[in-house]
Amino acid sequence: MIKILFICTGNICRSPMAEFIFKDMLKKRGLDHEFFVASAATSSEEIYRGVGNPVYPPARKILAAHGLSCEGKTAVQLRRSDYEKYDYLICMDRYNMQNAGIMLGGDPQGKLHKLMEFAQRPTEENPADTGHNRRGREASGTNRKRKSAANSWYTSETPDVADPWYTGDFETAYQDIVDGCEGLLNFLMGLGAVTK
Repeated sequence: MIKILFICTGNICRSPMAEFIFKDMLKKRGLDHEFFVASAATSSEEIYRGVGNPVYPPARKILAAHGLSCEGKTAVQLRRSDYEKYDYLICMDRYNMQNAGIMLGGDPQGKLHKLMEFAQRPTEENPADTGHNRRGREASGTNRKRKSAANSWYTSETPDVADPWYTGDFETAYQDIVDGCEGLLNFLMGLGAVTK
């Protein structure tokens, strides 16, 4: 079984959208029995006294518009133990990568990726990128280039998934996630990791 964890900042918009979009793709292809898919947050902003908030209403709405339900999903925070539990930890943007890398104690097995690494798009800066924790840090370098957790942990020319928390544009985020999830599934099938 392949275990995938999608990661964003609060686990109420992009990562749960990715979780349910990917689960739907798997179900439609009859592959859902070969995967375990979940999502988590790098922050505790959406978790109060151990209870996570539900998926943000506009994210639920865009999923529902495409025939998908995220009923029962609540925010959970990434844990260090998730590194051993999952085969792929897929982040929505470069800041999620940096934070996840620090929280997980690094990425010695190369399990951390940005979702848009898998999308079939030219490498370019995403004009809608307005991710958390910006504070003047700029990303540069090449795909999957790693640095130590002490220094700007992850840099990449790969675009981020557009963050609808800031833009209000859930349709663009949805399409980014669909493209990334399709590419991820094609990548896994190309590796022979999936039997169909």
